[in-house]
Amino acid sequence: MRPVAVVLAVLIGAAVWASQPAAAQDEDLDQAFRNLADPDFAGWERAESDIRRVWSRSGSASMDLLLQRGQDALDSGDTDAAIEHLTALTDHAPDFATGWAELATAYIAEGRFGPAVSDIGRALALEPRHWDALASLGSILEEIGDQPRALAAFRASFALNPHQQDVKDSIARLERAGAGKAL
Repeated sequence: MRPVAVVLAVLIGAAVWASQPAAAQDEDLDQAFRNLADPDFAGWERAESDIRRVWSRSGSASMDLLLQRGQDALDSGDTDAAIEHLTALTDHAPDFATGWAELATAYIAEGRFGPAVSDIGRALALEPRHWDALASLGSILEEIGDQPRALAAFRASFALNPHQQDVKDSIARLERAGAGKAL
């Protein structure tokens, strides 16, 4: 199965997962996601921050340090070091969605879309509501010329967090491009 097909299957699974009763999920985190998804919710920034805080905790100080080192390397443009740190993180904490999402970001920075899509799939399998991973998938799909799937990924990301201006702009751009082709 092609990596893009795997990720699309995960997207379908995410929609099914999100429709399950909240009793099976952490209620505080679920409430933060509900608040964030409401475009009119005044406290959306707090909800986003709360979710990111949960996402940044691996449960291990050592793994959190690897995440921080990987992010710092990405911020400084050292993708080789970022990949090294984040690969070590995902090797030692394979159930940590943010590790996979950040590793995908490092691969995207190097233009290595195959490994990035694979890592996005891992991140989404662990946290189907990871709007950053969905937005990254949209960017990759748009870059390789798959506008319909890119648009679907951006829309899925935007449904989870409608406060992402860059994702909103991507949706508008792809919708305009699609409308132009229809003419």
